[in-house]
Amino acid sequence: MSDTIITTKNLIKTFIDGDRETKVLKGVDIEIKKGEFIAIMGRSGAGKSTMLYQVGLLDTPTSGEIIIDGVDIHNLAEEERIDFRLNKLGYVFQDYALLPDLTARENVALPLLMQGLDKTTAYARADEVLDAVGLEGKYNSIPPKLSGGQQQRVSIARALAHNPAILFADEPTANLDIESSMKVLKIFQEIHAKGQTIVMVTHEAEYAKVADRVIMMVDGVVSEGGIY
Repeated sequence: MSDTIITTKNLIKTFIDGDRETKVLKGVDIEIKKGEFIAIMGRSGAGKSTMLYQVGLLDTPTSGEIIIDGVDIHNLAEEERIDFRLNKLGYVFQDYALLPDLTARENVALPLLMQGLDKTTAYARADEVLDAVGLEGKYNSIPPKLSGGQQQRVSIARALAHNPAILFADEPTANLDIESSMKVLKIFQEIHAKGQTIVMVTHEAEYAKVADRVIMMVDGVVSEGGIY
């Protein structure tokens, strides 16, 4: 059995705006192994976030192959893609993407309830992962009452609650101060040490040092010699 969890072959993504076509990904081939912590780096416009959105199934490539955990994503119907995302993948975004009127516990429990867990089980699991990211006692706090760093930790707890095969993080420290950023990276290091596969987009070379490998993107392709 292969230990590769993500494979892309000749991945192309073109955005069309009226008569204008912009090719953002220009044939990307990557392989990521189970349990790896990968940082995707590159200048603004290099295609790194677009790449994450393709392999994270948040967008559909123009052409090319994506195979995740042995599944050829091209063969999935839209409903199957949604189910795959919900059950297999976890996401952390730079803007946290929390529902402001729900408590930290409710935000974390929501995907579990969508998976069909009963409320008692979902809330117990939510409290468990909130504890794991250092938010004991914040279960009933709504996002506007939390700092940016705390909101990002709620976002991480939500992403991890269902034990995803892969955690995707798009610039997870972009809106945080250095202290909060280091707390987020420490959480990533701790869950990676337990075997979690992580794919993180960052523009901070210093933060990429926590990863096992860096994939450097330049103008829509993986830079030659840009995986190290």
